[in-house]
Amino acid sequence: MEKLVETIAKSLVDQPEEVRVNTVKKDDLTIIELRVANDDMGKVIGKQGRIAKAIRSVVKAAAIKKNLKVNVDIIED
Repeated sequence: MEKLVETIAKSLVDQPEEVRVNTVKKDDLTIIELRVANDDMGKVIGKQGRIAKAIRSVVKAAAIKKNLKVNVDIIED
């Protein structure tokens, strides 16, 4: 899942070397934390959060196939 989020994010941003993905496990939930450069934050979130929502939908669909519970958090530094 982590690689999937990283690949999607890197294809969206101007500074792909600044993309950082971290996985945190809490009980039966996996949280994928996505960090990008401040200048690229809007590209990852999109207008009215549409791109962020699409990223979360793709990851959740992949997680369902593996019977996992996954959340994607976009973190602003």
